[in-house]
Amino acid sequence: MLPPGASLRVNAIGAGPRQCGSAFAGGYGRFTACVPAKLPPSPRRLRAMDDRPQRWNFRPHPLLRGGHVQTFAGIYLPRRDRPYAATRHLVPCDATPPHDGGDQLVLHEDRPAAWREGEPVVLLIHGFAGCYASTYMTRMAERLVQRGYCVFRMDMRGCGEGRHVARKPTHCGAYADVGAAVRFIAGRYPDSPAMAVGFSLGGALCLGLLADAGPCRVGNLQRVLAVCPPIDLFDVERRFEQRGGRPYDKFFVKLIWKQILDRWQRYPELAPATIPPRPKRLKQIDETIVAPAAGYAGAHDYYANTQVGPRLIEIEQPATIIASADDPIVPTAPLLAYPRGESVEVIIAEGGGHLGFIGDTRVTLDPDYRWLDWRIIDWVEGVALNGAATHQSELTESTDDSAAVAAGETAGA
Repeated sequence: MLPPGASLRVNAIGAGPRQCGSAFAGGYGRFTACVPAKLPPSPRRLRAMDDRPQRWNFRPHPLLRGGHVQTFAGIYLPRRDRPYAATRHLVPCDATPPHDGGDQLVLHEDRPAAWREGEPVVLLIHGFAGCYASTYMTRMAERLVQRGYCVFRMDMRGCGEGRHVARKPTHCGAYADVGAAVRFIAGRYPDSPAMAVGFSLGGALCLGLLADAGPCRVGNLQRVLAVCPPIDLFDVERRFEQRGGRPYDKFFVKLIWKQILDRWQRYPELAPATIPPRPKRLKQIDETIVAPAAGYAGAHDYYANTQVGPRLIEIEQPATIIASADDPIVPTAPLLAYPRGESVEVIIAEGGGHLGFIGDTRVTLDPDYRWLDWRIIDWVEGVALNGAATHQSELTESTDDSAAVAAGETAGA
């Protein structure tokens, strides 16, 4: 247990990735790295992060203490409906073209009227059984758009609007699907640097993508933030076997079974001859449906080959992980057990539950109790600041080099 109001910071963000032009394979496709995009200075977005260690300390709301309470409060606290005003994009995520039955992802683009190409883009990736319309996705998109960022919300295969255009289900090893989304954004806005924020499973997929990429950039992706990522699937399964984890196991079974039945209805050729009764455990679904569909022998093979914990050491590009010490779904012990590369920063807050983080504004001094939202905004704006500083340095070096070349040509003349 951490001291009240404390957060545990593990490792510091190291140097950025090396630039290279090689390609790498992962999941459902092959992706080619490219040099990082240039980030133009944007004074209205630059905010110093000298206060970051203090502001990242979490203190739970006095009436909402404990991991279970925080988790359910994050879901069920009053929220307002937000009208849909995004632009939909279909993104191929298979080698097979869509017209031949290949799967596609759906991206929902929210772009401010004043935004211009060359300014930062943020990709949001939802968690297990979520979608583009999950409350944390719509809320964060709105807040980032209000601050001038172009935001893409991703629907994984079979989730949200993605259920109409994908035969295969998403799974914990579908890192390349996130890569497909990142590459699409880079193709649409080649001069805009991209950041990715992944929630729960979405965060794990982001980390897996970076592990696959090694030193190579994926599109214009500059940095990743993973919130409460399940990096050890065996640990999550053991948590679900315990008394405190069983309600969550049942909750996810209900959600994912609905998606499975929907996919079988849309694609009858994928359904078994006799529809079985709804399984009682998520592991049963992984064993009999998800793992075989993703090409794994069973649940054990699936967990062993898709968990990202053992691969954190392979990540060479900047990544930040935010976790909660009292997360009732995703244990945090693996974050301390697995070795990590120097570019991976881990922050474990004293509380917050799973994607809850309902804070005490008297301590956090945030505009409202959604502590996680404001830390994501801090992180995004900090990345923009770092990127702008790098861009200025590159401009200076380029100017100096040009002057030196010009001087040499003059002397030669």
